[in-house]
Amino acid sequence: MTDRPPLAVLSGVRVLSFTQFLLGPSGVQFLADLGADVVKVEPPGGTLWERNWSGANLYLNGMSVFFLAAHRNQRSLSLDLKKPEGREIAHHMVKQADVLVQNFRPGVMTRLGLDWEQARAINPRLIYVSASGYGESSPYRERPGQDLLMQAVTGLASISGRADQPPTAVGTAVVDQHGASLLAVGVLAGLLERARTGQGLHVEVSMLRAALDLQLEIASYVLNGARLEKTATPMATTFHPPPYGIYATADGWLALSMSPLSALRDALDLPGLEPYTKERWPYAARETVARMLEPVIRKRATAEWLEDLVPRGIWAAPVLTLAEALADPAVAAVEAIEEIDHPVAGRMRVLRFPLELSTGRATVRRPPPTPGQHSEEILREYGYADDAIRRLRDAGVV
Repeated sequence: MTDRPPLAVLSGVRVLSFTQFLLGPSGVQFLADLGADVVKVEPPGGTLWERNWSGANLYLNGMSVFFLAAHRNQRSLSLDLKKPEGREIAHHMVKQADVLVQNFRPGVMTRLGLDWEQARAINPRLIYVSASGYGESSPYRERPGQDLLMQAVTGLASISGRADQPPTAVGTAVVDQHGASLLAVGVLAGLLERARTGQGLHVEVSMLRAALDLQLEIASYVLNGARLEKTATPMATTFHPPPYGIYATADGWLALSMSPLSALRDALDLPGLEPYTKERWPYAARETVARMLEPVIRKRATAEWLEDLVPRGIWAAPVLTLAEALADPAVAAVEAIEEIDHPVAGRMRVLRFPLELSTGRATVRRPPPTPGQHSEEILREYGYADDAIRRLRDAGVV
């Protein structure tokens, strides 16, 4: 797998990234991994928010790991968009760009003269992506769009856990990352549409829709009349039949998925399950079955259960910590992790692009950039002479 050439599906596609936080940067990182030339436009002086915050307060030689996570294979252009000359440069670049991605608050791009209507007047072939919390036409458009808040308002935080537990948020930024995936899909669809028609188009991505889409299955049940309630037992959802859940073992936890109760009856030597084996998926008995399984599963270690249950065709898996999962042979086998050298952060490990294509392999061609690292290089490519670049630097525009 490692002898494949670098992935270049989007080679030659120019992307201007006016993005911040996670959804926007992670979305354009997918495009960069596919070979696009992504230029991150950021304010001079390293003041970008994501450069100055990191989860767990984790920095590598002063560099935010939060920033490093979503900016590989991109170049940085420092540009003061508050200055007329900075906005003029941005407009000039839009003329030659294929894609513009922005996830600023509503109204910011309008003030810069670069909202969808203004940008397509400059470049009718432009694929323009707007990402926001609630959508540009929403009555909540001015509210902050942040992952936890979106989990709260879309019901996502309410559907997991037991009945006696409070709403529980997913422990990672799932809405941001799913929104990033949808953003990349929208750009690819836009490029295909432009190839057919010759015209650009506007792609709108919202965290609200991304959070709802994550709940596609359960939302479909609720929209069509299901009354779903959390249980007091370890059932993992409100809609699966037993034994679907996570059960305590003698030394950890075991996940049991959609396995026939007749197979569990035999494996656990639990004749009490017999009445519930007559129905293929005894949804109404989910709490009763879970209560019967809990004390039995607790008697043996997780590894013992796996050795016994998996060969019987029962869908079971250990519950691993993230650190354990990242060290698992299954992760190593798909080469999901790559080590790179960063000129400031040093040696670091990153997750690779999550798809494999037969035409090439996504690699880290460029480590995440330092602020304005590629400003002169980018401006030269867009036609600015060296003396003009020096003047812009002296004026603090770049």
